[in-house]
Amino acid sequence: MAIKKSELYSSLWQSCDELRGGMDASQYKDYVLVMLFIKYVSDKYAGVPFAPISIPAGASFKDMVALKGTSTIGDDINKKIIAPLADANKLSDMPDFNDATKLGDGKEKVERLTNLIAIFEKKELDFSSNRAEGDDILGDAYEYLMRHFATESGKSKGQFYTPAEVSKVLAQILGIANANTSANTTVYDPTCGSGSLLLKIADEAKTEVTLYGQEKDAATSGLARMNMILHDNPTAEIKQGNTLANPLFLNEQGSLKTFDYVVANPPFSDKRWGTGVDALHDIHTRFQEYGVPPAKNGDYAYLLHIIRSLKSNGKGACILPHGVLFRGNAEAVIREALIRKGIIKGIIGLPANLFYGTGIPACIIVIDKEGANNRKAIFMIDASKGFIKDGNKNRLRDMDIHQIVDVFNKQTEIDKYSRIVPFDEIEKNEFNLNIPRYIDSSEPEDLQHIDAHLLGDIPKADVDALKAYWDVYPNLKASLFTASSRSPHFYALTVNKDAIKTTIYQHPEFVQFMAQMNSVFEQWQTSTTTTLKDLQPGHHPKQVIHAIGESLLAAYTDKALLNKYDVYQHLMNYWFAVMQDDCYLIASDGWKADTYRILVENKTTKKVSDKGWTCDLVPKDLVINRYFAAEKAAIQALEAESENLSSQITELEEEHGGEDGYFAELEKVNKANVAARLKEIKGDAEAKDEIVVLKKYLDVTEDLATTNKKIKEAQAKLDAAVLAHYPTLTTEQIKTLVVDDKWIATIAKDIYTEMDRISQRLTHRIKELAERYETPLPVQTQEVADLEKAVQMHLAKMGFVWN
Repeated sequence: MAIKKSELYSSLWQSCDELRGGMDASQYKDYVLVMLFIKYVSDKYAGVPFAPISIPAGASFKDMVALKGTSTIGDDINKKIIAPLADANKLSDMPDFNDATKLGDGKEKVERLTNLIAIFEKKELDFSSNRAEGDDILGDAYEYLMRHFATESGKSKGQFYTPAEVSKVLAQILGIANANTSANTTVYDPTCGSGSLLLKIADEAKTEVTLYGQEKDAATSGLARMNMILHDNPTAEIKQGNTLANPLFLNEQGSLKTFDYVVANPPFSDKRWGTGVDALHDIHTRFQEYGVPPAKNGDYAYLLHIIRSLKSNGKGACILPHGVLFRGNAEAVIREALIRKGIIKGIIGLPANLFYGTGIPACIIVIDKEGANNRKAIFMIDASKGFIKDGNKNRLRDMDIHQIVDVFNKQTEIDKYSRIVPFDEIEKNEFNLNIPRYIDSSEPEDLQHIDAHLLGDIPKADVDALKAYWDVYPNLKASLFTASSRSPHFYALTVNKDAIKTTIYQHPEFVQFMAQMNSVFEQWQTSTTTTLKDLQPGHHPKQVIHAIGESLLAAYTDKALLNKYDVYQHLMNYWFAVMQDDCYLIASDGWKADTYRILVENKTTKKVSDKGWTCDLVPKDLVINRYFAAEKAAIQALEAESENLSSQITELEEEHGGEDGYFAELEKVNKANVAARLKEIKGDAEAKDEIVVLKKYLDVTEDLATTNKKIKEAQAKLDAAVLAHYPTLTTEQIKTLVVDDKWIATIAKDIYTEMDRISQRLTHRIKELAERYETPLPVQTQEVADLEKAVQMHLAKMGFVWN
């Protein structure tokens, strides 16, 4: 059976449990990722002639397995496995598997490394027959591990990883997907970390491109080299060194090599950027044209290095802290020069707390030398509000990424979100690029209207602010409101506030609109169902979700009251929760509904218990609902009867459980104690009422036991029948169960909730306004007077005089 993506991730993350305690995540990540690397390249390239990765004899993962349990396991891994692999493939900075300070000494080290190897021995981690290989399942697992390592490493040590969502934005706004690329197309990252940005760019290109990266940290540069191999980019050049002090990618003349595309996520506000750099006499002329960055802040030093490293028509993108947009002095001089040169094509403001090394908000500076001389404006996006909380960090959702990319690439101006800002406006602001100066993304204040509080009715401005709804439902407004009798600037609500929802839901225009929206989904559903049922073994799931996601966005483009990106997010949420794993199973095994036993091992006793059976692709509930509905209904009827009997028992216990109740003498109310009490008072004429109650309790208890027994027997019979039915399912039946009953049904339910929110938002707002102004001041004054009069009367009756 093929491994699901989620199980692959959990298996790999489990390997980290073997290493926790001796070191922090920033250290043990090196061991886990090296193990993943060796396992992957061994499965894929061992014994393969002319492979891009050499696996020396005796240095494969299989050879590492032979070292399990040996007293010299750490030293042997270093000498027999790591060293030959590193030498053959020019790898360096590999972790020491014999380090007692991190892995323990003696027996502890042997057990830890043996258990670590055993995890990667699991059959589900066999990468030699991955039919969805081109879909980069290993690369995604690597990203998963890196995110978790960065999360655990803490603020000071998480800089090795750029969140995949941000990397994806950079890759898609550079335009490489639409460019005529080839192997001669060059992409460079001067601070490449583990290489995620470079790889995202490579993913976007139509053809293979050539990747270059430099990383200061030795261990991280080693990770980047392995990352390139794991992502099928073994020819990428990764060099280790300080980019600013000693750039290692030079042309034949010794000057900086220039590239078609440059991306970077440099250290924020690097205070030591100048170490080893003679900025005034820089031989690479990076600071002559635009100015020298301040000695204690290196943000512009990296940006100027990027600009100098671009070809005359090159394009780049750099992640920097927001301060680069508005800080003064030397940075203001550089910023003005860049703006006047037309180098900056766009600026994208990101949410705060996205990155693992810092919580401050950042921005993306987009550089485009092509057409710089004719550029007269900068395109700005304020994407700071689009994110979701993910633990102690924020994260861009799929909808946020898609909207940023769509808006930037189409240069679409959206109120409170994006603008084309002309240079003359920027000049008037003294070349300050702080985004709030140009885009007001704040929500309008919900103002309280004094006259309405004093005299009643709803301000016309508040009702007119719902124009988007009245444009779609032009006559609904008249069904809810009428002109105020006291002023043309107010409306009176014509229905009771409790009838607002019903009035909206039943209005012909709302019904018609919902029917139109249902039709939109049904059309998408029809075409998508066909696409999904046509999936074949070996398909690429990422291509599948891209295709149906884009078609869903297209279906809801320009639809009133609905945000197409909200609809899209529902699909993506379900994709990552369920559908992705299903598609990988189909890509590997085809449309097979294989069942298997759920065996759980007790970690302490090592005893294995059988928890029943399941099927990943076709859960048993789907089969029951379609083929065993009558049996399910019968069980549900029995369960309803059981609940009713349980309620009767509870009522008897509550009614007769007090101090004077018939159950008061019982230590505990149960069948045995009640039966004993009944035997004790049998024949007592004075206890006939108690006898009736006790007998009723026993009868109901017996009925409950009988019913529960029937439920258990019926469930066991149904479970056996369902299990026996699985082998009889045809391919077409499996497709119906998975696509119609599982995928589309869930997606439809989620998207329909989005449509329901349309009426909910309108209903909530109108009800809020109605309640806000329903009790004007004269009415409140009269109510207070009436209450005061009532209190005086009560006090008078009690003999008190009201002063």
